[in-house]
Amino acid sequence: MAEPAYVRIAGEYARRIRAGELPSGIQLPSYAEIAQQSGVSDIVVRQAIQLLQRQGLVRSVPRRGIFVASRPNLVRVSPERQMETAERSFEHESDRDVAVERDTAQIAATDELAEAFDLSAGEEVMHVITRASEDGRPISISDTYHPLDIADISEAVYLEETLSDQLPTQAHANWLGTAPGDLVQTVHQRFLADDGRPVMISDISYPRDRYDAFVFRMRLK
Repeated sequence: MAEPAYVRIAGEYARRIRAGELPSGIQLPSYAEIAQQSGVSDIVVRQAIQLLQRQGLVRSVPRRGIFVASRPNLVRVSPERQMETAERSFEHESDRDVAVERDTAQIAATDELAEAFDLSAGEEVMHVITRASEDGRPISISDTYHPLDIADISEAVYLEETLSDQLPTQAHANWLGTAPGDLVQTVHQRFLADDGRPVMISDISYPRDRYDAFVFRMRLK
């Protein structure tokens, strides 16, 4: 799915704020100025500013403008991050060195996956493991599954996410360096077609101190 202009603009400002290029209290350019600089409409700029507000990075002062928040938090916002690559998402969250690696393989579907995707028992699905680190510190790992005839989430209309703190799988614990018995932040995702049929399922784990908050908005189209 192509990255929308408002996500790109918000990501650029998010990176500059978290890197300290735009310090706390500084006023952002006007909507018209950002629109002219970025070659987009005022509506697109408004969407970008709203995303920055949901992330806790900026605040609106009536009749004065938009200002960088005094204490920017790290907030995970859906579904905007689904419109970016993992590299772009994490680079927007900090100015540190981000590394992302992926392993892809065709595997026999478990009974649970076969039922979810309406496949025959043992039919193969695509399995993608994505690992991300920041300055060498592991910050995310995910297992994503989809039928072989599905290339990406372009067929998805809805995103369903379930957030919880729970014990990680052994593979996720090994990557994140989680001590035995420690919980992680997990997000279980189901990307759904318009008829409710799952086209992709993903399980993501983060260290519990990674995000201050999670923000959800589910419709993708």
